[in-house]
Amino acid sequence: MPRVIHLIRHGHHPLIARKLCGRMPGISLDELGCRQMELCAELLTSPASAIQTSPQRRARQSAGILALRFGLAVEIVPAVDEIDVGDWAGRSFEELKLDRAWMRWNMARSSSCPPNGESMLALQRRVVLHLEQFRVDGGGALIIVTHAEPIRAALLHYLGRSLDDFMSIAVDPACISTLSVDRDGIHVSRINQQVPT
Repeated sequence: MPRVIHLIRHGHHPLIARKLCGRMPGISLDELGCRQMELCAELLTSPASAIQTSPQRRARQSAGILALRFGLAVEIVPAVDEIDVGDWAGRSFEELKLDRAWMRWNMARSSSCPPNGESMLALQRRVVLHLEQFRVDGGGALIIVTHAEPIRAALLHYLGRSLDDFMSIAVDPACISTLSVDRDGIHVSRINQQVPT
């Protein structure tokens, strides 16, 4: 049996689509987000061997809901943390629309960087380095609860596509994207499986 790695985005929170949160502290799931993660747990039918999460509160809460279903402890893993958006953290998307650096970053993710933040390439390197350690057959399903950008970065890497294609990969709240691991490597087997609404 090949190993399966589920990359799961945290559930909904009140600032989604309003502010660029990045690593802002204290952002919690709302009622919708908690319900989404309960539904997400129901979609995960294969037994999980481990649950890992980003250090961000919204991801830890999401992982905790999944952990209840599987009876597992949650391991906090800095390698799957949200991208550091530097000076943009906490700014509204309306405000960012007027920022030339923001426009440049969204046109060329492979070669630009948030001011005082982390490049998408650096994010991709740390996430892929973490995933590559699981490049072995067997071991059950690994669940990693993280954020949209780390998931996009990983999927683009394993699809062999440029980081500039980041907007072509949808990553909705509480969605599941799945990697399969076999003797030939790590492969993308599912992208953005959404919870029922």
